[in-house]
Amino acid sequence: MIAKYRREPMPKSLVYFIEYSFVLLGCFFVAIAFNLFLLPNNVASGGVAGISTITNSIFGWQPSIVQWAINIPLFFIGIAILGKKFGVKTLVGTIMVPLFVYFTSDWSPATPDPLLGAIFGGMSAGLGIGIVFRGKGSTGGIDLAAQIVHKYLPLPLGICVALFDGLIVLTATFVFSVEQGLYAMIGLFVTSRTIDFVQVGFNTSKSIMIITDYVEEVRQVLLQEIDRGVTVWNAEGGYTAQKRKMIMCVVNQREFSRTTQVVKHADPNAFIVVMNASEVLGEGFTKG
Repeated sequence: MIAKYRREPMPKSLVYFIEYSFVLLGCFFVAIAFNLFLLPNNVASGGVAGISTITNSIFGWQPSIVQWAINIPLFFIGIAILGKKFGVKTLVGTIMVPLFVYFTSDWSPATPDPLLGAIFGGMSAGLGIGIVFRGKGSTGGIDLAAQIVHKYLPLPLGICVALFDGLIVLTATFVFSVEQGLYAMIGLFVTSRTIDFVQVGFNTSKSIMIITDYVEEVRQVLLQEIDRGVTVWNAEGGYTAQKRKMIMCVVNQREFSRTTQVVKHADPNAFIVVMNASEVLGEGFTKG
């Protein structure tokens, strides 16, 4: 039997270097999205960047200064209220995004079309934020404010974030126009979807739950014909209280159709539940 060698972990110094590089690179992409796509087209798609877009239009205030003026106090308020759980990388993101916005403020806009600005600005911002998340960091801002509200109000964190972003988009609608508010919503949606893509990629797998009376037959076809490991659970019928076995198996997207075919061949009456598994870490999948 061929021995499997365990991968040696990277030195902590290298891990920190990679993570901080991700945070800095992601902050740069967020700044590029702001100055090349969002700000020139008055697309205030949520967050502190959206606030700075609105104040730039009304008062002519420098967006980077406004972002610093909001981000840095929020960071320290967050530490005081929520504890020291944000870390140095969040402080780096809080400072570096406005800094990159300042240094790229004289770059020429990429497009004068607000729809293109919303789409590609949302993609670029989502790419940047996703990279920052990959580096286990954060850009701070509205997310910190949402966590503070979440601490004191019985609202889910996602709802708190949506309320802040929605308020900013609504303000943009009154300051600019209904059309600009709609563009801001498009930008916000594209940003969130791009963040999801950066986090999990295209490699969506399928988690399959199988309840069958032919446990051994189904287990063997999954092991031999699909070449995937399985987990067998003890289960109980909610109506009949009958003891059953349930098999769980995770397969790649391309293996899904073949998997259901072989299971149905082994047991035509098998009860199959299929769920998306956005990220799978382990042998045969992504290495964590």
